[in-house]
Amino acid sequence: MLIRCGYRIAIHCAQPTALVLMLTPHDDDVRARPLVEARHNSLNTPTTFYMDSFGNRCQRLVAPAGALVLSGDAIVDCDDLIDPQCLDAAEIPVANLPADVLVHLMGSRYCETDQLSQFAWNRFGALPPGWRRVQAIVDFVQNHIEFDYGNASATRTARDTLENRVGVCRDFAHLAITLCRCLNIPARYVNGHLGDIGVPVVDPMDFSAWMEVYLGGGWHAFDPRNNARRIGRIVIARGRDAADVPLINSFGPHDLTDFKVWTYQVADDAALPVTWQPPAPPKASA
Repeated sequence: MLIRCGYRIAIHCAQPTALVLMLTPHDDDVRARPLVEARHNSLNTPTTFYMDSFGNRCQRLVAPAGALVLSGDAIVDCDDLIDPQCLDAAEIPVANLPADVLVHLMGSRYCETDQLSQFAWNRFGALPPGWRRVQAIVDFVQNHIEFDYGNASATRTARDTLENRVGVCRDFAHLAITLCRCLNIPARYVNGHLGDIGVPVVDPMDFSAWMEVYLGGGWHAFDPRNNARRIGRIVIARGRDAADVPLINSFGPHDLTDFKVWTYQVADDAALPVTWQPPAPPKASA
């Protein structure tokens, strides 16, 4: 199954401003493999790439003073299966975890494990360990929080979300990640594309956030916001929480003036046009 995904983001900077972008699909995901990509900025500003400590592909540039449009488009080869379930996947004792997984047990900017540990053990500690305990955490978070796109906050933490009971997809993910870590279950934050394949049409689209949990010796996707196994997840970046994987990390102030994201299935012989323009996604059928 081929999925076309991309973005068009317009910003305005009062002065030359260094940017680090995490906007392109991950290229080491066996379930979603980019076949072709196009990236463009309206001023043809020189860019370079590097890999961060979590294995994410990052793009660097200096935005000149004034308006700049950042655009990207990709065709990704995804499998057509829903997120797999591994109901017998067991929790791994901390002493047996791989060294590179341990960082995903620690508290982080938005995940205050020290403040929510007692709550987590009181609420979930008596449940049988493994996949079903993680699912119980996801069920709780999805039922506890009201999704409110108009109430997004860049500073809201997991504890804030638990107490205020409102948030967007990143807040759902942060709270579930924190509760898992409190129970010694490694969990990491993921952002990426998630279209409306197999579900009601989503309009307008946005980037999505979910989590991956380490069970049974591997990482598994869980979606606290939607609490559903979905088709067509396309990973952009992974980290401890949203602070590690901002879509745009701006080393100076900027204003966001336009924002558009698309993710939709295309024909098996689809290709990006030679002269690239941001596409108009197909209209939903009646």
